[in-house]
Amino acid sequence: MNFTRWSARFPGTQRRAAARSEAAAARAKRGEGSVPAARGRSQDPPAPDRTAQDRTGTDPRDPRDVRDPRDPAAPADPTVAGTGSGSGTSPGTDTCTGGSGAPVPPAAGSAEDPGTCPGADTATATALLTVPSLDDLSASQVIGSLPSLVALVYGPEHRVAYVNDAYTAGFGPRPAGTPARDTLPEFADLGLHPLLDQVLRSGKPRTVKNRKAPGGSSYTVTCTPVTGLGHGIPDAAADPDATGPACGVLVHLADVTDHAEAVERLRASERRQREAAVTLQRSLLPQELEQPDDLRIAATYQPGGTEAAVGGDWYDVITLGAGRTALVIGDVMGRGVRAAAVMGQLRTAVRAYARLDLPPHEVLQLLDGLAAEIDASQIATCVYAVHDPNEGRLVYASAGHLPVLVRDADGTVHRAEDHTGPPLGTGGWLHSSGTIPLGPGATAVLYTDGLVERRGEDIDEGVAALERALSGAQGTPQVICDRLMRALGVGADHDDDVAVLVLQHPTRTGSDAELFHNAALDLLGGIEAAPRARAFAQGVLTSWRFPVELCDLGVLAASELVANSLQHGTPPMRLRLRRTDRRLIIEVTDGDDHLPRRRRAEPADEAGRGISIVATIASSWGSRRTPGGGKAVWCEFALPQA
Repeated sequence: MNFTRWSARFPGTQRRAAARSEAAAARAKRGEGSVPAARGRSQDPPAPDRTAQDRTGTDPRDPRDVRDPRDPAAPADPTVAGTGSGSGTSPGTDTCTGGSGAPVPPAAGSAEDPGTCPGADTATATALLTVPSLDDLSASQVIGSLPSLVALVYGPEHRVAYVNDAYTAGFGPRPAGTPARDTLPEFADLGLHPLLDQVLRSGKPRTVKNRKAPGGSSYTVTCTPVTGLGHGIPDAAADPDATGPACGVLVHLADVTDHAEAVERLRASERRQREAAVTLQRSLLPQELEQPDDLRIAATYQPGGTEAAVGGDWYDVITLGAGRTALVIGDVMGRGVRAAAVMGQLRTAVRAYARLDLPPHEVLQLLDGLAAEIDASQIATCVYAVHDPNEGRLVYASAGHLPVLVRDADGTVHRAEDHTGPPLGTGGWLHSSGTIPLGPGATAVLYTDGLVERRGEDIDEGVAALERALSGAQGTPQVICDRLMRALGVGADHDDDVAVLVLQHPTRTGSDAELFHNAALDLLGGIEAAPRARAFAQGVLTSWRFPVELCDLGVLAASELVANSLQHGTPPMRLRLRRTDRRLIIEVTDGDDHLPRRRRAEPADEAGRGISIVATIASSWGSRRTPGGGKAVWCEFALPQA
């Protein structure tokens, strides 16, 4: 506490200042304050102080002019406040200070004239610069001047010893000596009685924050043990009921109502923003996952707890045609609506690029440039993978994301660690694609860092924990999602967003296996390969017991695709037929990487109608470049559902 500014107003301050001034005058009378002559100089008396002589009308060197300052007839000592005799008033009348010793401002026009009140400057400075000792003040004087609410209780019943003026103004007067439970109902409203018992018993201070009183005010309460009171406050140590390390408790209540209301408004605003971000985030995620014929897929997204801002985690499943499926998971390294908006743009771009049926590393290369254009300050990680049931593997590329995990049918877990580049938006990097086996019975997991990252732990430890959890996880993809979340300790109060994507390549047996077949024919020779391809397609489709109409359409589509490849492609050429429980897929590959396109043929044209015919009779068609060079052209027919 700073006493300098208002110590002159304390009772007794002026009396102590006057006493010190009298002592100084007495020392001057005895000559204790004189300055000895310098060595080698004349010992003549020093020249009179003309300033003092002019101010008082006496010569300070003349012993006849030295008087006892307590004598009313004595000339004014400029160091003593309240005895100015040069103003023409009667002796003993204080013209420069008030009756209590406090300085009185001079009259207008005389404040700058030292002769108006002899000794005024010295007396005022002495009063303002004098700081009383804390030992000279009572505790009630100090505590009573505090703007905060202070109460002092003692004994096991917490009897009232003292409340300051601020407390009385806030809650009303409180009679001394009465138990707090009877006369301090605000203590019960604030829940302070257990706290008082704890402080009295342990002798250690305790603080509770933002306790709300019934009137709506909020207080931060600090309870401090007191072992000896004194200083004008009744000493509780003499009370026979006072036991324990402390005999009393000093209760300090700081009104933090404005702060609490501001915090509540801020929290309400944050809740609204978080709800908006969660709504936007969930609306941008796929509302229903596509379910390919050859995979079983489930995904889980959980936003961070109520105290965490929503991030930019996302996932997606995209069917590419010909039985192939693209799987995506990513994380925008930001928070709130802005991160969710960037995530939505990236997810839309991924779906657009996936329709081009590009290799995974080329998709990430396009995303890298787009991410920098969307928002250069937002960095995103992403894994883009493609599953081809004919090859039994997962082709993937990673931009700064965590590795894909694959568990084989025997429980062995593999980690895809290669072919990982920097995050999207950094630029200057050529991404590459890698492969990892995903045969029948295998399960793959794609996830964001919220699942495995913990404060104070290395992220590799989290990935290792996920591997151990995945090795023992059994059941459907959704069951595995839930088990992994529980095993990694992800709950409702988790501090980060979590997205998990689980895909299984199921093992089919019995009647289910009869619905999935593959057949392939290498197209050798010249134009004679076309009739062989038609005969092969007719025999296979008939053996698969398709309806006659579907067999005819399938044979026609295979004939047109083979004819197009023989005319525009280069060896090696191959015809592949595949059936699932939902569709028939016909695909022709060759060594030329020029992709066909659908165009309108003129009446006189002898060619150019093959792709148009396929597009007309099939449910869908498409083409893509193959990794080893060349292309694949395919079409699909939806099977009638029983």
